[in-house]
Amino acid sequence: MPATAPHRTASAVLTVTALLLAAACSSGDGGTGAPGRSSGGSTSPASSSAAASGTAAPLPPAKGSARVLRTVTTGLTTPWGLAVLPGGDLLVSSRDDGTITRVDVRTGGKTVLGTVSGVFAAGEGGLLGIALSPSYASDHMIYAYFTSASDNRIVRMLHDGKKPAGEQLGAPDTVFKGIPKGAIHNGGRIAFGPDGMLYAGTGESGRRGLAQDRKSLGGKILRITPEGEPAPGDPFPGSPVYSYGHRNVQGLAWDSRQRLFASEFGQDTWDELNAIKPGGNYGWPEAEGRSTNPAYRNPVTQWHTDEASPSGIAYVDGVIWVAALKGRRLWRVPLDGTRPAAAPQSFLQGAYGRLRTVVAAGGGRLWLTTSNTDGRGTPAKGDDRILEVQVR
Repeated sequence: MPATAPHRTASAVLTVTALLLAAACSSGDGGTGAPGRSSGGSTSPASSSAAASGTAAPLPPAKGSARVLRTVTTGLTTPWGLAVLPGGDLLVSSRDDGTITRVDVRTGGKTVLGTVSGVFAAGEGGLLGIALSPSYASDHMIYAYFTSASDNRIVRMLHDGKKPAGEQLGAPDTVFKGIPKGAIHNGGRIAFGPDGMLYAGTGESGRRGLAQDRKSLGGKILRITPEGEPAPGDPFPGSPVYSYGHRNVQGLAWDSRQRLFASEFGQDTWDELNAIKPGGNYGWPEAEGRSTNPAYRNPVTQWHTDEASPSGIAYVDGVIWVAALKGRRLWRVPLDGTRPAAAPQSFLQGAYGRLRTVVAAGGGRLWLTTSNTDGRGTPAKGDDRILEVQVR
C-alpha cells in the first residue's frame, strides 16, 4: 500500500461516532443488477423519518424539469471542484491554473484566494476536487485533491479571509498521498460523507489492472478520516479502500437515507451510475456496464459514452442529477431506493457545452459548472461559467 501522511490522532468523539455509523452500514434497497441480484448502497442509522417509521418515502415524479435561472459568473478557466461556503458563496478550483477562487453568488464577483503549491497540471491532472472541513466554521480548512509531480494526493489548507486577495490560502498539509497518477483517469472528486469521513474517487490512471488490485489506490473509492487514516469500519482491515473495480470515478453524492452513489466513466460502450456497497467490486476492467457475473455490482443505470461521460453528481428530492461532459447535457435519474424509478431524462443538451460539476444549492436548485476550456482546442481560456438551475 502506498504510504499515507504521518499518523494524526482524530478526536475521541469523531472516532466513536464513526464507529457507530460504520457498524450500522448495510446494503440498503435492492438495485438494478441482473435477475436475482441486488446492488445496494451504504446506509446508516440516521435515516429519514419515513424510513424510521417503516413507511416508504414518496417517489419523485417520473418526469421532471431543469430550468437555468441565471449565469452566476463567467470567465473561469477549467473549473473542476466546487464547494458551498457558509452564507452561500462558492469556492471553485481551476484544474490548470491551480487556483481556488471565491465567487459571490449575488454579484458574480470573483476573488482568487491563492494558488495551491505543488500542483502539476498536465493532461487530465491538476487541481481537481475540493471540499470544506465538516468543522469549517471553526477550523476554516479546505481540502483539495490534486496531481503532484509524483502522484495524486489530498491536502488541506487554512483559509484566512483576513489576508489580501491571492494570499488567503495557507501552505498545503498533505493528508493522504500515493494515489496513482497518469495523463488520463486521475479521478479527483472528494466529499465528506454524513459519517464525517472523507471519500475520494480515484482513477486507474490508464493502467487497467490497478482497478482489481485491492493493494492499489487506483480505480477505487477511498474512505479516510479527516486526518488521512483508513476510516473505522472500512471493509478491508487497515486499508482505505471502500469499493474497487472502478475505471474513473468523478462523482459522489448521498441520498436522504445516506446511501452513497457514484458516477463512472466507461471506455467505449457504457458509462455508469452506481450505488456503492462497502467492499463492492464494480467490475472494471472485466465488466463495463451491466454484467451477468455475480462477482460484480451492476450499475443503477448506464449510458452510451457519447451520451454522458458523467462527472459530478448531486442529490435533490429523490433524484440524482448527473453533469455530462461528452454528452453535453444534464441527466435526471429519479430513484426508488437504489433502483431507477423511471427512465433517465436529459436537459440542456448542447446548450452550454460540456458540464463538469453539479452541487445541490437548496430550494430545489443546483449550481452547475461548464467545462469547455479543456486544453483540447475548445473555446479560449476563461470561457467557462457557473449556472444556477431550478430542478424538480
